Amino acid sequence: MAAIVPGRVPPGTDLFAEIDRLRRQKRAVILAHYYQEPDVQDVADFVGDSLGLSQAAAGTDAEVIVFAGVHFMAETAKLLCPDKTVLLPDLEAGCSLADGCPADAFAAFLARYPGHKVVSYINCSAATKALSDVICTSSNALRIVASFPPQQPLVFAPDRFLGDWVARKLGRELVLWEGSCEVHETFSERRLVELKTTFPDAVVAAHPECPPAVLQHADYVGSTTGILEFARVTPARRVIVATEPGILHRMRRENPGKELIPVPGADDSCSCNECPYMKKNTLEKLYLCLRDGAPEVTLDAAVAERARAPIARMLELSR
Repeated sequence: MAAIVPGRVPPGTDLFAEIDRLRRQKRAVILAHYYQEPDVQDVADFVGDSLGLSQAAAGTDAEVIVFAGVHFMAETAKLLCPDKTVLLPDLEAGCSLADGCPADAFAAFLARYPGHKVVSYINCSAATKALSDVICTSSNALRIVASFPPQQPLVFAPDRFLGDWVARKLGRELVLWEGSCEVHETFSERRLVELKTTFPDAVVAAHPECPPAVLQHADYVGSTTGILEFARVTPARRVIVATEPGILHRMRRENPGKELIPVPGADDSCSCNECPYMKKNTLEKLYLCLRDGAPEVTLDAAVAERARAPIARMLELSR
């Protein structure tokens, strides 16, 4: 047997078999976001969007949660399961939205809006969640915002495009933090219109993190789970998809008779429509993190205590 070297996969390792063995041995559950690489999705116990993954984390009886996603997702799992070990295959798997809304700057921003309640998109750090009244995802943002009386002023952070979409859908004024997803903001209206011209029979499904110029051309706007459902039920044989292309793995499996067309980023020289943070997680890193029990996600106890309440409120409103 090859010697175990920290951080290295022994030559000839059957990663799928070893991950399955270690999962059972360590009583672990593997949660993966739809934007992960296909192999990571295929080995996971549960694949979903942020809301579904939060619900899966809250309901698991596993002793170890391996979160194939990004850092804020693993933090959320730790908030919901403080007594469980939460592992993230690559601690550098961050998020431009979370990084763009640091808690100290957000606290200073909120000080300018006394009397406002705070709705924060789940794509933020635990410290930013701790400054919020309730958390939302793209699946439930409309419901969460609508749960507040019309006269209650609200701050929505950190995604201004999601916040703008919610405000327009509900006919409600929101104070928006000026953040955005570096992947979704790259989708080009020009490229989308070119695709619509090339495929006039196609319908368009877009994530609400996209800019309004892109969303105005969509037949459906919604979360990754909503986009999957739309692709299943639409009678159209072609679907143009404006979100991170990792979702296409599940979409193709569920819709073998349909043509699924990803919207490229504005720049042809890069894969700008792929999330570089999500793609930091690989099957090899997933195996190593299960084998070695690291990297582990931990949280400051005081921050976690404050951040847990708005997450619990979201789950309560999403039942």
